[in-house]
Amino acid sequence: MTHPLAALAEAVGAAMGQWSIDELSALTPGEVIAVNEALGRARRLLDAAQSRVASEISRQSRPELGPQSLAKAQGFRSPTALIAATIGTTNGEAARLVQVGDATAPRMTFSGEAAPARHPHVADQLAAGRIGAAAASMIITMLDRVAVRAGMDAVDQAERRLVESAPGLSHDQLSKLIARVEAWVDPDGVEPREDDLRSERSLTVREERNGMIVITAHLDPEHAAPVKTAIEAMVTADLRAQREAGDDASRRSVRQMQADALTRLAEHALGCDRRDLPLDGATVVVRISANDLADGTGYATIDGVTTPVSVSTARRMAAGGSVIPWVLGGDSEILDWGRAKRLFTTPQKLALVERDGGCAMCGAPPSHTKAHHIRWWARDAGPTDLSNGVLLCESCHHRVHDNGWDIRIDGTGVAAKVWFLPPDYIDPSRTPRLGGRARFDLVA
Repeated sequence: MTHPLAALAEAVGAAMGQWSIDELSALTPGEVIAVNEALGRARRLLDAAQSRVASEISRQSRPELGPQSLAKAQGFRSPTALIAATIGTTNGEAARLVQVGDATAPRMTFSGEAAPARHPHVADQLAAGRIGAAAASMIITMLDRVAVRAGMDAVDQAERRLVESAPGLSHDQLSKLIARVEAWVDPDGVEPREDDLRSERSLTVREERNGMIVITAHLDPEHAAPVKTAIEAMVTADLRAQREAGDDASRRSVRQMQADALTRLAEHALGCDRRDLPLDGATVVVRISANDLADGTGYATIDGVTTPVSVSTARRMAAGGSVIPWVLGGDSEILDWGRAKRLFTTPQKLALVERDGGCAMCGAPPSHTKAHHIRWWARDAGPTDLSNGVLLCESCHHRVHDNGWDIRIDGTGVAAKVWFLPPDYIDPSRTPRLGGRARFDLVA
């Protein structure tokens, strides 16, 4: 039987093999990436081992054991306090390790027979070092929350798809994916959760002793969408103007721009007609399938907002101003222009937003992106067609063009998938990396 720490030792050995000299600065970029990946795998494997140990500490510290509890015998009031103190972390992190260990450890039935882990797909990926304890905890928490309503088969399918997609995603990206999967696996739960969020919305304004006014807002997706969309559009316009002016001395931070945008919105609402709001045609886009809209089932999504909303909310928002209801499956305008037009049209950009979700590479919101030709208009005689277009933010646009990345589109229309192929000095095999909305809409 393989020792539980054998894979961890192997991963550490791989990192040592790559980092064989004292100075990291002497390593090539490819070697630095290899060390980082080896250490990342080692960290995830350490998480797997630590969660198993944490679960066992918790098991040996059960309340019914009284003073014979492992934690109390060691002078701690709880197993999480023992774990937090011995590995130097917080009680919350210790509790997460226990949660993951309990959910992924093999079980015993009442008859004494071995049974698989409560979340076997998470357990497999955790043990293989493909996901860490943080990702495992996020997935487990959601699955346990919907288990009763969704049923075992749906939860198992959701778990399998989540763990297959989680490797390579950041914490924020995984949160977005989990929110979409939860809406898919438990569509009946979207509206009740939405009602809870709506009832908790609040905004407080207080003045500090130094004269600063502190505004704190907690908004549900429906009420946040127009606020977020308007502020992001104004900040995008300010960033563009700042770049064109080239005045580094007067540059404001993004946070300062967001604060200024809120002020200008309030001034506009108060009737200051001399103020200009550079929203540049920004709109709130609510998307939903034609069948879900007709039947009142499923859920809808809002551009720039992670949390899905119910069909009733989508209908209510579509009745308001500055909202585009994007109903999939209906007739659309001509979206391919060949070489007749150089700039992508508004309908084309909306279709690209539907396919890419924002910056297809980093996930920045649509308001921060522009439609770019994959095959350049001038150099490659590339057409202004959806199959040759991609949404990229300014930073990713430069990264693609300056660093040798290639882009491939598989499929047609808004259902196509965008793949980014790294240059060979980053990945000699040039393994394609999935981009765009497909990273998160795996269950659509």
